Amino acid sequence: MRIVSGILKSRKIDPPTNLPVRPTTDMAKEALFNILNNKYYIDELSVLDLFSGTGNIAYEFFSRESELITCVEQNAKCIKFIRETKEKFEMDNLNIIQSDCFSFLKSTKNKYHIIFADPPYDMPNYEEVVDLVFSNDLLEEDGILIMEHSKKTNLSLHKNFSEKRRYGGVNFSFFK
Repeated sequence: MRIVSGILKSRKIDPPTNLPVRPTTDMAKEALFNILNNKYYIDELSVLDLFSGTGNIAYEFFSRESELITCVEQNAKCIKFIRETKEKFEMDNLNIIQSDCFSFLKSTKNKYHIIFADPPYDMPNYEEVVDLVFSNDLLEEDGILIMEHSKKTNLSLHKNFSEKRRYGGVNFSFFK
């Protein structure tokens, strides 16, 4: 796994093999950030990374100098790895929260410009994440929710659905 662009461009991140994760591919990350670069000034954003896993997406936002990044992950081994990586690369504006993402979404009062969620592909309740984000008003004005999912998941019928993009086996659905 490597950081695609920004101040940490080409840095390798080597997570332990025993983490229960499926990091977003470099090709998909590069495509996603090309989309985001055309819509936002990344360095002015507050970002929430749900189901953070290795922290892969959060590191990309840090490398592009986002204002504030918050990672939410439940797994203790993943949290440990994110903390170690934060320290190694001196990511001062990266907040790490060990929590169930659903509980976090129900309790937080913060708003974000971008919320990125990469739940397990076999999670049955993707729509609940989308519903919680919008019912709790967690997006800033002109903010966006991005859900990563497999091709088997169809989120296009949700009332806040905007578009879907596919990059190999990775699918991103966007909600406004």
